[in-house]
Amino acid sequence: MEIRLEKFCKSFGPVKVIEDLDLTIGDCEMIALLGPSGCGKTTTLYAVCGIHRVTSGRIWFGDKDVTALPPQEKNVGVVFQSFALYPHLSVYENIAFPLRIRKDSRADIERKVNEMAGVLHMEELLDRRPGQLSGGQQQRVALARALVRRPEVLLMDEPLANLDAGLRLEMRSEIRRIQRESGCTSILVTHDQVEAMSMCDRIALMNEGKIQQIGSPDDMYHRPENKFIAGFIGNPPISFADGKVEDGCFVTEGLRIELPDRIKGAAVSAGQNISVGVRPEYLRPDFATPIEGEITFIETQGREVLYDLTLAGGQVFRSIQSGEQVCGVGDRIRWGIDADSVFFFGEDGNRI
Repeated sequence: MEIRLEKFCKSFGPVKVIEDLDLTIGDCEMIALLGPSGCGKTTTLYAVCGIHRVTSGRIWFGDKDVTALPPQEKNVGVVFQSFALYPHLSVYENIAFPLRIRKDSRADIERKVNEMAGVLHMEELLDRRPGQLSGGQQQRVALARALVRRPEVLLMDEPLANLDAGLRLEMRSEIRRIQRESGCTSILVTHDQVEAMSMCDRIALMNEGKIQQIGSPDDMYHRPENKFIAGFIGNPPISFADGKVEDGCFVTEGLRIELPDRIKGAAVSAGQNISVGVRPEYLRPDFATPIEGEITFIETQGREVLYDLTLAGGQVFRSIQSGEQVCGVGDRIRWGIDADSVFFFGEDGNRI
C-alpha cells in the first residue's frame, strides 16, 4: 500500500505546525519520521491515522483519497508510546479487541489471536493481564493488537521509548522482522537516530515542520545535505569548526585542510567563511592531514575510547578509537584527519 502526502498542512489555531509537506512511502516500505521534539513528526503520523484532521492538502492510500476518513474507516494499526493496553482485560482479550469491534466470528478471532501470539512468541502470556507483564512483553501485546487485523498500514509513535536499553535492542529487530513478514507499509515516529537507522528502509528527517532530507540511513550519514542533518545523525556526534578559505585551503587555528577539487570548483573564493564537519572515526593518529591541540576530555566505552581534542582557538573535535586509552587529559597531541571524509558547509549551512 503506497502512502502519499500532497501539500499536507496542519495548524492548531494560529500556529502552523506543518506546511506544504510532500512525502511518498512505497508499498511494503518502512520509513522513519525522525527529528527533535516539536518538529511535527507525531502530528504527521496522527494525520495519516485520522486522529488529526488535515488543515489542507491530501493523503492517499494507493489510489484512494483518505484525507477526511476517521481512523475506524482506515485499515491501519497503531502502536503508541504508552502501549495503551486495557488493564482489566487479559492479553488474549487485548489482542482480540479490534477483531471483536469488527464483529469477526469467534472461531476467526481465536485463530487469528493464536496465530499472532505465535508470531510474537507470546503464547504463554495469553491468560495474563498487562500488569503482570514486563515492558517488553507489553510492547509485544500492543504490536500484536495492531497487527492482528492485518492492517495495510502500520503506524508506530515512539514505540520503544518506555523500554530499557536491552529491551530496545531486542524489540528493534523484532519489529523489523514482523514488518517484513507482514509486508505492511509502516511509519515509525522517533527522535532516536539509532532506531531510525537500524529499523527503516528510509529516513525523513524533519525540523520545524519541514522535511530536511529523505534518504537511506547510509545517505543520511555519509551524504547529509546541510549542517543540521550532519549534526543530528551520528553518535558520537560530528564536530564542526568555522574558518576561512586561504590559498585553496580551509584554515582555522590548529588546522589546515586542502580543499578537494570539487570544493574548489564550487565557487568558493579566498577569504570566504566556511565550516567543516569531521566525524569522530575520521580523526585518529594515523591519518595524514595534521591537527594539533590538547586532550580535554576522555570517555572510556569499553572497546572504544572517546577523546575531546581542543584546538588553540577553542574549537573542539571528537575522536573515537578502538583499543586501550593512548593518552591522558592535558596531553598536547598531533593527530590526523582523513581529509577525503570531511564535509564542507557554506555560510547558509548547506553542504558545498
